[in-house]
Amino acid sequence: MSEKFQNYINGQWVDTKSGRTFEDRNPARWDEVVGTFPKSSKEDVDEAVKAARAAFKTWRLVPAPKRGDIVRKAADLLVARKEEIARLMTREMGKVLLETRGDVQEGIDTGYYAATEGRRLFGMNAPSELPNKMNLSFRVPIGVVGVVTPWNFPMAIPTWKIFPALVSGNTVVFKPASDTPATATMLVKILEEAGLPTGVINIVHGGGGEVGNAIVEHTDVDALSFTGSTVVGKKLSEVGSRTLKRISLELGGKNAQIVMDDANLDLALDAVLWGAFGTTGQRCTATSRLILHEKIHDMFMKMLINRASKLRLGDGLLPDVEVGPCINEGQRERVHSYVEIGRQEGAKLVLGGEAATGGDLDLGWFYKPTIFDGVTPAMRIAVEEIFGPVLSVLTVKSFEEAVDVLNGTSYGLSSSIFTQDVNRAFRAMRDIEAGITYINGATIGAEAHMPFGGVKQTGNGHREGGWTVFDFYTEWKTVYVDFSGKLQKAQIDTYNQ
Repeated sequence: MSEKFQNYINGQWVDTKSGRTFEDRNPARWDEVVGTFPKSSKEDVDEAVKAARAAFKTWRLVPAPKRGDIVRKAADLLVARKEEIARLMTREMGKVLLETRGDVQEGIDTGYYAATEGRRLFGMNAPSELPNKMNLSFRVPIGVVGVVTPWNFPMAIPTWKIFPALVSGNTVVFKPASDTPATATMLVKILEEAGLPTGVINIVHGGGGEVGNAIVEHTDVDALSFTGSTVVGKKLSEVGSRTLKRISLELGGKNAQIVMDDANLDLALDAVLWGAFGTTGQRCTATSRLILHEKIHDMFMKMLINRASKLRLGDGLLPDVEVGPCINEGQRERVHSYVEIGRQEGAKLVLGGEAATGGDLDLGWFYKPTIFDGVTPAMRIAVEEIFGPVLSVLTVKSFEEAVDVLNGTSYGLSSSIFTQDVNRAFRAMRDIEAGITYINGATIGAEAHMPFGGVKQTGNGHREGGWTVFDFYTEWKTVYVDFSGKLQKAQIDTYNQ
């Protein structure tokens, strides 16, 4: 019998008001139920927001370094339970243990980094234009923050959002993806054990249409941080704007890796295999496009097809597996629908293009690593996010054409170029339209202390990670201290008096 989980509201583990539940299943072995979770409603969200609002009154007054101490303790607990969490995450969302361990490590790194920022929430002061007067500015928390996260990084992304929000002095209502609720529950239990006061963190499980919408529509939620699809992000932005919420959107990508004719081809090959098929291509930073210079196209394609055809698929808990399943049946069907679109558009299918079956693969939602050659920039498989193990290869004649092709989508998250020409590398840094650019590296792999996010329809300008995320979770307050003993009037013409 599977474990039964609950929501966490106002310091208590509770069932939903309705009593409804849903199952969390292993995508590699679909008959395995990881757990049963509450299918919450607006009523449950209301209770969580009420608890968070009440807790904010006292949590905001806790000194930021002390708030950081609690987050640091949570990071210590993540270290102690890293393997346990990684194995749970692999069962829950499918990616291999090497990657789920890395997912937990990202949460650990974020925890230690965010904890230290409790001592670095610097303000900025400036001289006054008037005598015997001082001008100060400092950061204050926003209030109640809604956090809505995806399933592909069920520890890293929630910690990116929640840890800085807490250190900044906000309280949180957290809705994790319905495909990965167990990992999210583990994070909240760790925060509870670390000593977070009652009501500061609340988790409400359920679907985006019911729970997610209830959070963004709630008049007592002051800010929302969301990672997911561009389509959903636009809807949340529209709804949230009605109550003037501050909203951070980290959305889709159609990331490309350029390989120039002077590149180290072995290095570029390792990178594209990792970028395109790591996490089964289910990353917002996944290498979805490969842009090859025509001079190395034929040689590189032979190398690529040879290596990609040997990738081992299976249950991510097994030590020799390199590629896990799609997250669920619907996602595998979506991937295959794009393969059919690529065929219809005239792209040349050179590898894969079908579900991976046989033996234990029949137990889950596996799809063969798939490569299309002869892709042109206007094809749908070259501009639309697929979120699966499908790589589109485009051929160019020059560096300038490569950059134009890379920039030719509505997205701008991550990018990569392989070249040994330092001048090309610096031109790429300048000219590529993306929030992240790698020189001689894969398009995937963020570091916790650096800004993460994109341009164009990849988001709305905010950044996760690093020092920049604290700009989202805090507001500026300006204070004027006049010790002149008389009323001094600013914003009038004092120069001609």
